[in-house]
Amino acid sequence: MSNFLLSQILIGFAICFDMMSFQFKDRKKIVLCFFCASILIGVHFALLEQYTAAGLVLITAVRFLTSIFTTSKKVMSLFLVSYTVVTIATYAGFLSLLTYGASMFSSVASFCKDDKFLRQLMLISTIIWVVHNYYANSPAAVLMEILFICSNSIGYYRHYIKPKKVQASPSEIKS
Repeated sequence: MSNFLLSQILIGFAICFDMMSFQFKDRKKIVLCFFCASILIGVHFALLEQYTAAGLVLITAVRFLTSIFTTSKKVMSLFLVSYTVVTIATYAGFLSLLTYGASMFSSVASFCKDDKFLRQLMLISTIIWVVHNYYANSPAAVLMEILFICSNSIGYYRHYIKPKKVQASPSEIKS
């Protein structure tokens, strides 16, 4: 089996975690799904020899796991610095910059206490990843990010836009 085919299969498994993530309201469950998907995505990028993306996404996996336990801005800053160092060390042009930008947005998102803002920042990050994955020649990863945008949008609608049903008072029910 070629590295390309194996990388695309790994993205298939990552898609499952991404699709589940935004259907949860609980921030910790959302972030745990991101952790699992990130491990698979990082290996996917290593197989495609996209080393900046592989390095940043594997750091992202650790960041997601860490953010389950803390939303400390100091801890977040350590991850932002580590992204900068890895990007400089593995810099390979425009794709490295896209990876860096997407990682920065998702890092800030994962340390948000508010899942609504988390979802908004993840949307920005995901749009950048769509562009990156297109130019990195990973069709399954492009599909994954598009599905992620859809899942995020559905979850956002369900939790924040969908009008709440007004409950009738007992006196209104008797009439």
